[in-house]
Amino acid sequence: MKRLIYILILLLYIESIQAQLLYEISGRSAKQKSYILATNKLVDMQFLDTIPNVFRCFNKCNKVLTEFAMQDYEAIAALRQVALLPDSIKLSDFYSESEYKVIDDALRINLGLGLDKLCRMKPSYLTEMFRAELMKQWLHYDEQRSMENFFESVAAERNIPVYGLDNVGETMYMLFDREPFHWQCQELLKVIEYPENEVKQERTIKAMYTDGRLADIAYQVEGPDNKTSISFSDYKVYCQRNQQWVKRLQPYLLEGECFITLNAIYLGGEKGLLQQLRAAGYRVRPANRGIKKSIN
Repeated sequence: MKRLIYILILLLYIESIQAQLLYEISGRSAKQKSYILATNKLVDMQFLDTIPNVFRCFNKCNKVLTEFAMQDYEAIAALRQVALLPDSIKLSDFYSESEYKVIDDALRINLGLGLDKLCRMKPSYLTEMFRAELMKQWLHYDEQRSMENFFESVAAERNIPVYGLDNVGETMYMLFDREPFHWQCQELLKVIEYPENEVKQERTIKAMYTDGRLADIAYQVEGPDNKTSISFSDYKVYCQRNQQWVKRLQPYLLEGECFITLNAIYLGGEKGLLQQLRAAGYRVRPANRGIKKSIN
């Protein structure tokens, strides 16, 4: 009998330390359970087949929540408009002639467009364009095959409502204005001069993700030695936003049956959304028994 109890305790312990990407949320008078899935845009949608119960959990839900409802095409058009610089600001005023040329050459080589065409765009927008191209070239990023928006697309096909945790204005701020303009300029130059740092960081995070190591992802970004475009200062902003998201999730979680998909970078660690939900009184526990081996 004692041996059986020991084995059961051991199995529970092993399960508790297994990697997890899918979590069940209950408690605080929620009528039904909800689920939250960590995502990574660099991971192919085929990887979803390795996450036990993910489709079963999705099929039990009647709404999808995500960072920003990308199916809102009017909002996407507004985002593109906000990416433009005011007429009073010239990008060339913030760089030396040699720095401006370095940026121009890199954009021409990698994007096929130089600053003669792109100089009206905010530095943060150019940084994201350049990073996306790096991910395509070095980490095989395919937007059409990415797992990131898979469940949003399926929800749209099934007429399941999709809600964003951020409104359009907040999303615009997070994408283009969360850093002072001169920092944006420095960051663009840094990413172009040291692209290997961005690739290395994203490769590391992707590997951590496919192993289900959400806490390690948080520590990787949070660390003060992180010099990439997603830096310690960005992580602090994410943590503050997590607190706001917990409040916005409350009415959805009370009703239950919602499927939440968010980038893994927001979920793990002591200040991550999962821990914030627990601190708010919700029961957050793994919805599966670990993930299978990656099929990269």
